[in-house]
Amino acid sequence: MAAFLYKAVDADGKVVEGELQAVSRDHAVNQIHLNGQVPIRIEESRQKNRGAPRRSFQRKSVSAEQIASFTRELATLLKSGQPLDGALAILISIAGEESLFSQHLTSIRDSLKSGNSFADALAKEGTLFNNFYVQMVRAGESGGALEGVLARLALHLERAKEVRSSLISALIYPAILLFVAITSILILLTYVIPQFSELFSDMGQALPMSTRITMGIAGFLQDYGWVLALAVILLIFFFKWQMSRRVSAKRWHARLLVLPVVGPIIKQVEAARFCRTLGTLLENGVPLLRSVAIVKDTISNHVIADGMDQVVNQLKSGRRLADPLTEHAQFPLFALQMIRVGEESGQLEPMLMQTAEILDQETQTLIKRALSLVEPVMILVLGLIIAGVVMSILVAILGVNSLVAL
Repeated sequence: MAAFLYKAVDADGKVVEGELQAVSRDHAVNQIHLNGQVPIRIEESRQKNRGAPRRSFQRKSVSAEQIASFTRELATLLKSGQPLDGALAILISIAGEESLFSQHLTSIRDSLKSGNSFADALAKEGTLFNNFYVQMVRAGESGGALEGVLARLALHLERAKEVRSSLISALIYPAILLFVAITSILILLTYVIPQFSELFSDMGQALPMSTRITMGIAGFLQDYGWVLALAVILLIFFFKWQMSRRVSAKRWHARLLVLPVVGPIIKQVEAARFCRTLGTLLENGVPLLRSVAIVKDTISNHVIADGMDQVVNQLKSGRRLADPLTEHAQFPLFALQMIRVGEESGQLEPMLMQTAEILDQETQTLIKRALSLVEPVMILVLGLIIAGVVMSILVAILGVNSLVAL
């Protein structure tokens, strides 16, 4: 048996919290339901955390984890029959009136009271809720299925968090390896190698080509290293400026799509997002043409998003969805075939959702496979660089020793 801390809403709409003993989290949920309450949040109790805040809403910024928790909890409250305004009031009380996220929720609630839709209220919070989130909520409102859309959104955000966590975990070792290797190279070039310069110059002998190249690089870093660092910083800012302009960003997005490893991953991510969003819209009764137009705004890659304009135009002329997608969307062949089968069988909505699930799994596999290839390649390349630097010095030293022996 384990102890679980929970927060729930009782029959009067009041937030209650407590602790119970249960075999599992599902068992704890059932116990709360038997008490006539709707569980909002359940987490396993840890004795060492009893005195610490169990909530992350007191941070100075709003995290993706908070957005996912908010989405899941709001869906749960709406499913229990709470009105949207009442559900937001409950979540505000849970978050704590002084927290940053609570202030955002209060602003959203005030916007709703002013007559705005929930999607418009979310959009007014700036970058807190991205375009994908807002468009999904808008679709749920337009289709009268906000609760279901929020549940799917929560699932999407939770899976995105899992992917990010797995990526971060996988990148920790390569990042440490890269940092150590670059630091070692810089120490060699800016501190160790310059100490040999005077020795080699006193000998008055011509140095091997590899040694002259290494010494030249070391001298450049000593004299103009600050210029190189400034150039890198300016290049980063220039790239950010380029990505802020749609025309330039589209060119970069087009280049990314043709890269051997990155391209397929981007296509699968966008295809999964397209299938899940479109499937949700269609399940909620939104017409196909309008659904595709909404989905276009959820796609991050500008090349694929612009291709959706052609898809919409051809749908207006009476063509099936799979045909214009094949011509303009750059989606994986598997996704296109599944969509075609779904159309032909009259089961497009469930086929889209199933395709999204499969694409998500394949994307994670692709990412793990790519990272597993990057690590040995990085070790090999950095090892060759360090070995080349060391060998260039050893060759010169051996040459000096030979002269001394003569």
